[in-house]
Amino acid sequence: MNEMIKKQLAHRTIREFKDERIPEEMFSLLMEAGRRTASSTGMQASSIIRVTDKELRREIALICNQEYVQRAPELLIFIVDLYRNKKIANEKQCFETSASDMDRFFSGFTDACIMAQNIVNAAESMELGSVYLGSVLNDSEKLCKLLKLPELTFPVVGLGIGYPNQNPQIKPKIDMELRVFENEYKIFDNYLKELKDYDEEMHTYYDLREANKRVDTFSDQVVTRMKNPNPKRARMLNNIEEQGFDLNVDGR
Repeated sequence: MNEMIKKQLAHRTIREFKDERIPEEMFSLLMEAGRRTASSTGMQASSIIRVTDKELRREIALICNQEYVQRAPELLIFIVDLYRNKKIANEKQCFETSASDMDRFFSGFTDACIMAQNIVNAAESMELGSVYLGSVLNDSEKLCKLLKLPELTFPVVGLGIGYPNQNPQIKPKIDMELRVFENEYKIFDNYLKELKDYDEEMHTYYDLREANKRVDTFSDQVVTRMKNPNPKRARMLNNIEEQGFDLNVDGR
């Protein structure tokens, strides 16, 4: 087994980092890994906001409702970025309305996700740790204002990177028999039965955010999430539209 696979199989989320800056040459390598990431039709429709301002970090941590966010040595926000390509087209005297369509939005969203994972892989190869921050979308409207995002841009995910200052357990994951199907989607008769062993395994896992408390079973977590939606996240499509993207389902 090669070293890259070993790192991927040992992936853990790191939320506490040493108070130590990542050398700039190492950061440049991470950005180069991001630059070399595959992108849909080569349009490279994603960008990164490197957040260094302390007050801005504090505001983002408040959105995330996670204090440790502001303490990560590097805090990156990955965004859909169709603004750049629209401006390029305009300067070439092309003013097509397709610049804001959902096809391009989702291409940019996917580009951003893949770039973030590429950077995580590179970071872990250098003994750095990372934490994905989907929580930056708890208030996407406010985040857009904080980052001064222009039209046709939108936040996708945050990422904290640094030298690990904790040693968490590897989090159990669902067996791939429930996630990998051949030729067609497989529907199981009883999902709780299929998840019984995994639920028991999750109940023995300790999340360092609550170090002295076992986590709920996975199936209980599913129910808890369903019962407690975030109202601001629920209106995210409105925020996407406010950023200038065309949500018309008929494509006109």
